[in-house]
Amino acid sequence: MRSLADAEPRPYWLTQPGAPVAADPLIDAAEADLAVIGAGYSGLWTALIAKERDPGRDVVVLEAGTAGWAASGRNGGFCSASLTHGYANGVSRFPAEMPLLTALGRDNLDAIASAVSRYDIACGFERTGELQVATAPWQVRELTAQPGQVLLDREAVRAELDSPTYLGGVWDRDGCAMVDPARLVWGLRRACLALGVRIHENTRVEAIETRPGRLRLHTLQGRLDAPHVALATGAHGTLLRRLRHYLVPVYDYALITEPVDLSSIGWRNRMGVGDSGNQFHYYRLTSDNRILWGGYDAVYYRDGRIAVDHDQREETFRTLARHFATTFPQLDGVRFTHKWGGVIDTCSRFTGFYGTAYGGRLAYAAGYTGLGVGATRFGAQVMLDLLAGAPTPLTSLRMIRTKPVPFPPEPLRSGVIELTRWSMAQADKHGGRRNLWLRTLDKVGLGFDS
Repeated sequence: MRSLADAEPRPYWLTQPGAPVAADPLIDAAEADLAVIGAGYSGLWTALIAKERDPGRDVVVLEAGTAGWAASGRNGGFCSASLTHGYANGVSRFPAEMPLLTALGRDNLDAIASAVSRYDIACGFERTGELQVATAPWQVRELTAQPGQVLLDREAVRAELDSPTYLGGVWDRDGCAMVDPARLVWGLRRACLALGVRIHENTRVEAIETRPGRLRLHTLQGRLDAPHVALATGAHGTLLRRLRHYLVPVYDYALITEPVDLSSIGWRNRMGVGDSGNQFHYYRLTSDNRILWGGYDAVYYRDGRIAVDHDQREETFRTLARHFATTFPQLDGVRFTHKWGGVIDTCSRFTGFYGTAYGGRLAYAAGYTGLGVGATRFGAQVMLDLLAGAPTPLTSLRMIRTKPVPFPPEPLRSGVIELTRWSMAQADKHGGRRNLWLRTLDKVGLGFDS
C-alpha cells in the first residue's frame, strides 16, 4: 500500500508536457467532403489517409473532448501487427484468411512506422517486439503449441528479464512496437492539420440527420453537412443504435512507477511483456525507464455505463500493486506515480468489425478489444474503402463482411459477462482447465483465452 500512497489519479501519458492547445469548437454551420467523428487513433488515421489519397478532399474532424483523451491516450502503448487480437483468436474465426490477415497486419505495422518517420512524430516508436512469458506449467504447454515460435526456457527468458515467476517464454521480435500513445495522437493530429484537415475539439455530435445527398451532424453550437461520415468513437459509439448490440465497454486499469534502476532485473532489449494467464498483465518501459504495469482485471459495469468515476478503482490498483511486487521482488520500495483506468470497446469476437449505415454514407469501425493502437489504421482504410462504394481487396474479406454475435440485453448481458470472467479466473487457478461454460463458448465459436 505504501507503493500507491502518492500515485496521481490521472493517465501518465496525458500528463506529459507538449499537449497541443485545444482547437476551437465548431460554431454555426459548416460543410465538408468527409466528416470524421472522433479524434482518437481511428479518426485521425482516417482523416490522414483520406488526405493522402486525395489532397483536395475537404476533411473535418469533430471531437467531443480533446484529441486522444479516451482510449488512445490511456493505453499501454503496445502497437501490435495483429489485426485479429492474436493468432489463436484469428485462426479460430477466419482460418482461410489468416495467412493474408497476418501479412496485412505486418504491412500495416510497417506503414505506421513509415508514417511516424515521414511526419516526424516523436512518440518513442521502438520496434522491440513482445515477450510472452509463462508463469505456470500449463502456460508453458500453451506457448509450446504456438506455430512458428521458439520457446525460451526458464534460464533464457530470465536472462532477458529476471523474475522468479517465469518458467518460459516466447519473444516475437518484430510483430510489436512500443510507442508513447499520447504523443502518437498528438503527432497524428499535427500531421492532419499540416495536410489541411480541419479539427474542432470540445464539439460533441449530438445527432445525425439525413438530408438530400448528405448527412447533417448536429452539435451543441452548430452543424456540419457532409456526403460521407466516418464514425470513429469506439466504446462511445452511441450515435448509431445498432452498435449498442455489438459493443460492451470494459474498463482496464494501469499503474506506472517512478524511474527504475533496471540493473537487478535486466530488460536490456526493452521489449514489451505480457504473461499468459486468462487474466493477464501487460508491462513495458517508458523512455525514462518507468515501468507501466496494467491489465488483469477487466471490469464491466452494470448497464454498460461509462462514467468518470469508473476511471479509478482502488481494489484493482491494490491487486496490481501486489502482483507487481510478486513479479519483481528485486524492486521492493519502488513507488507508483500514476494510476488510471480507461474503457475498451469489446465485441464478442474480440477483434474489430466494420460496416455502413445511412445508405452507405456512414462507415464505422469498432470492437478492437485493446489492440487498437495498430489495428485502427487498418480500420481507417476499411472505412474509406466502404465509403467509396466499390469493392476492394479489403472490403472483400470475410472478416470485413461479417459481424460478431450480438450481446444479449440486460440483465442477461451482465450475467453472461460476469460468468465468463469468473470462469476464466477459475481456469487460471486450475491449470488452465476450461469449465463447461468456457467449453460451450469455444464450441459455438465465441471462446477467448485472455
